[in-house]
Amino acid sequence: MLHLSRLTSLALTIALVIGAPLAFAAQPAPAVAPAGTAATSKAPLPLEELRTFAEVMDRIKAAYVEPVDDKTLLENAIKGMLSNLDPHSAYLGPEDFTELQESTSGEFGGLGIEVGAEDGFIKVVSPIDDTPASKAGIQAGDFIVKINGQPTRGQTMTEAVDKMRGKIGQKITLTLVRDGGTPFDVTLARAVIQVKSVKAQLLETGYAYIRITQFQVKTGEEVSKALAKLRKDNGKKLNGIILDLRNNPGGVLQAAVEVVDHFITKGLIVYTKGRIANSELRFSATGKDESEAVPMVVLINGGSASASEIVAGALQDQKRAVVMGTTSFGKGSVQTVLPLNNDRALKITTALYFTPNGRSIQAQGIVPDIEVRKAKITNEADGDYFKEADLQGHLGNGNGGADKPTGSGAKPKAMPQDDDYQLAQALSLLKGLSITSGR
Repeated sequence: MLHLSRLTSLALTIALVIGAPLAFAAQPAPAVAPAGTAATSKAPLPLEELRTFAEVMDRIKAAYVEPVDDKTLLENAIKGMLSNLDPHSAYLGPEDFTELQESTSGEFGGLGIEVGAEDGFIKVVSPIDDTPASKAGIQAGDFIVKINGQPTRGQTMTEAVDKMRGKIGQKITLTLVRDGGTPFDVTLARAVIQVKSVKAQLLETGYAYIRITQFQVKTGEEVSKALAKLRKDNGKKLNGIILDLRNNPGGVLQAAVEVVDHFITKGLIVYTKGRIANSELRFSATGKDESEAVPMVVLINGGSASASEIVAGALQDQKRAVVMGTTSFGKGSVQTVLPLNNDRALKITTALYFTPNGRSIQAQGIVPDIEVRKAKITNEADGDYFKEADLQGHLGNGNGGADKPTGSGAKPKAMPQDDDYQLAQALSLLKGLSITSGR
């Protein structure tokens, strides 16, 4: 299973997987050989280095202050071997492997946050909607400096994640630092995380809003159903669509491809390049555009990673949508999960992915067409201005229709764009695109 997960140890949300083709490999993985090298041609074993390795093991077993068994030493050696390749390669024990598999179904245990490492600290990449983390107000960019009072600096990602795991309902206190401010504590209870990956509604008549929280196995199907319901609720063809990928950590690659396929009629969506033959894949549109080619805006930010960047990059390159927000995370590598024969697995980086125009966004991210930073909206109440319709004996409207005196309009229903500046800007742009396109 190919994965483009964002961070290597996001076991809390365990939504760090993103991959294709979708199902885990049921058969042994093929041998990995350098391009142009026959699979049967093997380099000689580095005997001198292996002797050194064996000597180090013997010295540790003989001299370390406490007894250490061979299994522990070997597993730690394997973990070190993988973790030193890049931030996304890892050795998965039975629990980690099971959690990785469960994450693609959208249900798992934890706090509901994607985390990474920065300057020796654990950093929140993004909270997942409707989870203990998001409800507690944890934000992308927060640093977790303590877990239950114990400092996280100097801990490995795996160690920190293990401490944040626990029994469902059990409380945990995280000490956070936000924007370089004073540390503060947040206490929350671990829960079974059931993530609904797609949410949709009409912001106004004709203008649809679709938010994808992460890419799961059924996300493509959910987007298709959402589009159908939005058209039905609107009663006619939509005027425009906003696709919100902010703080979306990624997920299953095939789901990302399916989502893009719902919005374009033809062309390349994404391709990958690696050293082994089965790491080079190309995904193109099937022609089943379900959006009816209406104007479209895609929202991204620094918490949009991996599969999110594939979707945003494809729609941007295909000139199908205007990408708005801030530069995305920049996770452009592909991970392959290679199951082992003892309920364990290797997750190793095998390829890079590229947008239709051949862009690799690795460590650079998707740059929005229009940059709009997060801001607070302060609504000022309109004064009750005296109007023509308030004047006694005013003339009627020759075109028909009821008069509209002061205070005659109904109070509008609260909507997501009312206190979301980026979303409000996206809706304004979408209306302009709709008008200029004649819809």
